[in-house]
Amino acid sequence: MPIANVTRRVVLAGLGGSLAGCASWQAPGYTLPPLPAARPGPYLLGPGDTLNIRIYDQPQLSGSYQVDDSGFINMPLLGAVPAGGTSTAALEQAITAGLQKNGLILHPAVGAEISTYRPFYILGEVNNPGQYPYRPGMTALTAISIAGGFTYRAEQDYVGVTRNRGSYTAQYRASPSAMVQPGDVITVFERRF
Repeated sequence: MPIANVTRRVVLAGLGGSLAGCASWQAPGYTLPPLPAARPGPYLLGPGDTLNIRIYDQPQLSGSYQVDDSGFINMPLLGAVPAGGTSTAALEQAITAGLQKNGLILHPAVGAEISTYRPFYILGEVNNPGQYPYRPGMTALTAISIAGGFTYRAEQDYVGVTRNRGSYTAQYRASPSAMVQPGDVITVFERRF
């Protein structure tokens, strides 16, 4: 057998082994489950959100309140009011009920609006990883843009999103057009090729 044929067989055998290894290789984050669609409904408050609460004709009760780590806001005369996991409308109703129940105000008019959302976090192959303020309607690509854009090593077809699901935290694979929520941790993976 000529040497050229032996060399060709050895090279092809080596390439076959290398290609077989590539076929089983998975990009980082690719095996994560896809990010579920956002559930419909109002925004639910969580620790780190800051609210402007106005009780009309009661300036001493009105002000800025932050949802604490246990999901409460601490209001004068009412004490700890549950806010985490509720909408601003539900919080308005809870404050109204508390003021009426305690006989503080017979017919209170309460308004609550979010002044600052809790932040999102981004790490991995972006130019400026870190913590950033959330903005309603953000996508993963918007978040990446806020963090200075992709590095030259970044996987640009998908990202990882770690999201708090109440009693547990889960990580998902998401497209750059996926909607981000406050508190999400976005991971931009390094591409391998």
